[in-house]
Amino acid sequence: MDQRKYNFDEIIDRTGTHCLKFDRLPEGAPADALPLWVADMDFPCADPILDALHARIDRKIFGYTTYDNGEGKAAVCGWFKKRFDWDVDADDIFFSPGVVPAIAYLINALTEKGDGVVIQRPVYYPFTKKIEANGRRVVNNSLLYENGVYRMDYEDLEKKLAEPSNKGMILCSPHNPVGRVWKTEELKKVVEICQKYDKWIISDEIHFDLTRIGVVHHPLLKIAPEYKDRIIVCTAPSKTFNLAGMHTSNIVISNPEYKKIWRQVVDECFSASDCNPFGLAAEIAAYNDGENWLEQVREYLDKNIDYVKEFVARNLPKAKMVEAEGTYLVWIDFNGYEKDCKKLEELMQKKAKVALDEGYIFGEEGSGFERINVACARSVLTDCMERIKAALDN
Repeated sequence: MDQRKYNFDEIIDRTGTHCLKFDRLPEGAPADALPLWVADMDFPCADPILDALHARIDRKIFGYTTYDNGEGKAAVCGWFKKRFDWDVDADDIFFSPGVVPAIAYLINALTEKGDGVVIQRPVYYPFTKKIEANGRRVVNNSLLYENGVYRMDYEDLEKKLAEPSNKGMILCSPHNPVGRVWKTEELKKVVEICQKYDKWIISDEIHFDLTRIGVVHHPLLKIAPEYKDRIIVCTAPSKTFNLAGMHTSNIVISNPEYKKIWRQVVDECFSASDCNPFGLAAEIAAYNDGENWLEQVREYLDKNIDYVKEFVARNLPKAKMVEAEGTYLVWIDFNGYEKDCKKLEELMQKKAKVALDEGYIFGEEGSGFERINVACARSVLTDCMERIKAALDN
């Protein structure tokens, strides 16, 4: 078992590696902007993962690699059981090169042109892009933002799902960008409404491991097994273990008909059912031996989030940071400083010289907010917040 102590204060130069975060900044950001935008970590991967990748390289051949194997699925199922006491049949796990591609496949497979899909803005913007790119309609069930806290609008959700042309919803759990980790009763209410109108739920749970210490994530399929035939859960080691570039995700499907549809669309139509050898090796090592690293990451993230919370309270009196229960993304309301979202973007990019994810890209409900990725060394995060303070002070 890995007992190593990790140093997340280490600054690793990522420039020149063709990484999206550093080498392709958001449009408008100057070349010297500090990048805390796209959701990957600046932390080195766990040593068991690196060891496994070196061992795989030493095998010298990197041919076609099967995902549907006992070792890989055992690692995934073992992780679900260990972390969430969630029992998943290995036959219910399917490969996807990412959660976003999986959502796109499912939208394509479960709906027809013109059908509506419900999402809850402000929410991860690829939901909107994939719905619209497939010729479907975005149906927005906005989250309610009251006294600095987000909650679901169940009355509006029921109204939207009662409409026959709206076929289902995409749930973000934990929620990106607002950081909510939904409570059991909140999730059961969503299932109750969907069950009433016989609508499917795609539950994006990619951030499921990244909750604050003491905060519990509830897999939707675990708390609503009675509705398993209409729930599909999307998971991945990518956010948890900083493996986004490995393009390996695990989609949990219980419904035999949905399994058949998945195979037809993903396997036969798009030929996207095979993983790459490094993604598989990294996932097995992560889920079998990465827990020690993850717990150290969670502790470091909690301290980073506490730092931002204290910094905002002390230095940015007109800003409001939303309580971050999950993810490593901090959501801050800057409307007290600048209500024009484009002017706020220009201020952050040109004056503060920080590259963040602008709130408006998550829907108009996010206008005036900034999403800050705190999965970085504390010195980098301190630099970011000091830059923002200086820009707002002036």
